[in-house]
Amino acid sequence: MPDSSSPSPDQGFATRAIHAGHDFVGDTGAVSPPVWLTSTFEYGNPGGFDYTRSGNPNFRLLESALAAVESAQHATVFASGVSAMTAVVSGMKSGDVVVAEKNIYGCTYRLFDQVFGKFGVSIVYLDFNDPASMGQIAGHNPALVWMESPTNPNLKIIDIAVVAEAAHAVGAPLLVDNTFASSYLQRPLELGADLSLLSTTKYTNGHSDAVGGAVCVNDAAWHDKMIFAQKSLGLQPSPMGCWLTLRGLKTEAVRMERHCANALRFAEFLEDEGSAKVVLYPFLPSHPQYELAKRQMRGGSGIVTADFGLSLEQTHRFLESLRWFPKAESLGGIESLCCHPATMTHAPVPREQREEMGITDSLVRFSVGLEEVEDLIADVRDALGRVGG
Repeated sequence: MPDSSSPSPDQGFATRAIHAGHDFVGDTGAVSPPVWLTSTFEYGNPGGFDYTRSGNPNFRLLESALAAVESAQHATVFASGVSAMTAVVSGMKSGDVVVAEKNIYGCTYRLFDQVFGKFGVSIVYLDFNDPASMGQIAGHNPALVWMESPTNPNLKIIDIAVVAEAAHAVGAPLLVDNTFASSYLQRPLELGADLSLLSTTKYTNGHSDAVGGAVCVNDAAWHDKMIFAQKSLGLQPSPMGCWLTLRGLKTEAVRMERHCANALRFAEFLEDEGSAKVVLYPFLPSHPQYELAKRQMRGGSGIVTADFGLSLEQTHRFLESLRWFPKAESLGGIESLCCHPATMTHAPVPREQREEMGITDSLVRFSVGLEEVEDLIADVRDALGRVGG
């Protein structure tokens, strides 16, 4: 039941985010769709629904909106970002090889190393910012090329178009984890990627109250694979989670503008007077891929990573001294958070590999929220003073 009032692709992001996903409201005139809290549906209904594991109106509404903001033909929603990853990799077979950027999320590493590795799917890590690595992709005959940009946690920016060209030259699709950038700031499919993956828990939802994931594609065959995985592996989200995420998506544009403004000011403070040895933020001129970030993204997003050169004990004491940055393994909500990647998000990665990626014991990841940024700066200044930073 398509809605004739749905926005077209040539309309702006905020218009698409607010007005996409209004089907199935019937004759009520409701401007916000309800939550369909039902496990099953009467057979023969116009929407073709039968059982919520294989589809629910709230899934469809969120999928429609995500496809609209990601410039995709199709989107499929899942129970979490890791569920979305599982859906993609579950279609691979024993002997398949994934070539991935070596800066990779800890849970992604664990999924390949401890789960799919047992089924014969292997992964090779390369530095995608090394021009030589593009020529090395072909030698591994990959079934899939995988990357994040910006990467977690050290915010490395990868040229999506360059990697897409190298992947396609050997007949491999490219997946881009777009979680750290958000759909508002970057659209991987427009840059040549085949799959754009999101943890919708983060910037899409934006309120830290619903876990979810999504895969956005233009290829109908990939979409069919995602629908199959959602149904057959039980990777579906909850109707309420989808409703909350769709509500959050409607304010993504204004939230991301504030995240970007706050994060840039916060990063400038850390670089200029915050005693940090290293400050990483894509829209700081000192960032190694600053020019690429400016071309590929419309803003630097809300994550700032810093190395204060402290000991492990001092780093933990600093984090515990913060008032407005609770220590938590997430990001992208309206509230600020801090994370110690070496012992939290990237703990599954072997220490030697972590340190090669630049994830030291003194590295801190800040998810800069929507508070008054001067209050956040004062909080960090005070905490550093308490640990002698």
